[in-house]
Amino acid sequence: MRIYDLIEKKKRGSALSDEEIRYLIAGFVSGEIPDYQMSAMLMAIWFNGMDDREITTMTIAMEHSGETADLSGIDGFKVDKHSTGGVGDKTTLIVGPIAAACGVRVAKMSGRGLGFTGGTIDKLEAIPGFRTSIPREEFFRLVSENGIAVIGQSGNLVPADKKIYALRDVTATVDSIPLIASSIMSKKLAGGSDGIVLDVKTGGGAFMKTLDNAVRLAEQMVKIGTEAGRAVTALITNMDSPIGYGIGNEIEVRESIDVLKGNGPEDLKELSILLAAQMLCTAGKGSQSECRQMAEEALESGRALNVFRTMVIAQGGDGAWLDEVIEGRKPLDAPSRSIRAEKDGYIGKMDTEGVGIASMMLHAGRKTSDDVIDPSAGIILRKKQGDPVRKGDVTAVMYARDESLFDEAEKQFAASCPILGTCEKPEKMVFARADASGVTYL
Repeated sequence: MRIYDLIEKKKRGSALSDEEIRYLIAGFVSGEIPDYQMSAMLMAIWFNGMDDREITTMTIAMEHSGETADLSGIDGFKVDKHSTGGVGDKTTLIVGPIAAACGVRVAKMSGRGLGFTGGTIDKLEAIPGFRTSIPREEFFRLVSENGIAVIGQSGNLVPADKKIYALRDVTATVDSIPLIASSIMSKKLAGGSDGIVLDVKTGGGAFMKTLDNAVRLAEQMVKIGTEAGRAVTALITNMDSPIGYGIGNEIEVRESIDVLKGNGPEDLKELSILLAAQMLCTAGKGSQSECRQMAEEALESGRALNVFRTMVIAQGGDGAWLDEVIEGRKPLDAPSRSIRAEKDGYIGKMDTEGVGIASMMLHAGRKTSDDVIDPSAGIILRKKQGDPVRKGDVTAVMYARDESLFDEAEKQFAASCPILGTCEKPEKMVFARADASGVTYL
């Protein structure tokens, strides 16, 4: 078997056999297939796609290209949650504790942020002392004792995805539904959870810019997971506006704590309840309405906040720092600059990706995987789409250790936050749900 022949076959639009796909993945991981030939294959896939069988076979081959997690030693139903990425998306910090407070085990392996989207591990590491790299035995023990633990991905978990994604990032093949689906689901399946809830973003701040493409991706990932014997549900949600008001690692931790206290922005709170309820429903805890009621009670009673605090301390986080934040006695310690409206009007539909780029310019995110982030950097929005403003009103506040970054980041933000003469209300938050039975538009 020659990789040249497989590239030629896919270039002509033909489907690869299961044996050919397994050879492709194994050969690339071992180094037998060089980067330049895999790059050609990725571009052929981008142009000609893959059928359902090809995508599932590739996903399973990638899943088994390295270590996999066996969670059978943890009692109870384990549910994972994954977002396809967005600006201000800190829901994992909220939904995980809610689900755990309601009796669902959350053994989560998360990643770091790259580009304008944030990473859960970066957010948690903004808490002083929080450990995201812990031995597997301790990870299992913490999930069993506390109901939840969140760690970074193992160095040898799905190495095929790490190598393929690095090529996709530099060959303009990131936005391919077969490649996105296999990338996400190979890691979720390798994570070992019984159930998976996917938050598939669509809109200006998402990889999937259109609802149709987001639904196609959701259907594909649900199909892969279902065929692998997992309970999988996807919610297709709006990413045309940042989620909540905070963008940046420590900023998002603080906003998540506000929601866990029963406060916080309504859009973030509502999305978190919907996702947590779906996790409970996936675990067989009840109907959609019953699970929503359970999620709301876990928030209102403070049980979810207690679970979050327990998780943080169990993973080495500074309990005194956390308690000061919870009690409102710990202000954000970073230089700031206010951004002000240049005229009267209403905040229009934001360029959400542009807002995320502005936060990255403050070093809240990474341009490359080697960049060092500033945990305290980011943006707190004071106004969002549809809000009225007067000239001179503060529309956002930027934070960064390096104040020389403010000028360019402010220009980027201002270009991404138009002020219009008429009021445009934001669209609804959740567009559809996809599961093994099909797609339901909400």
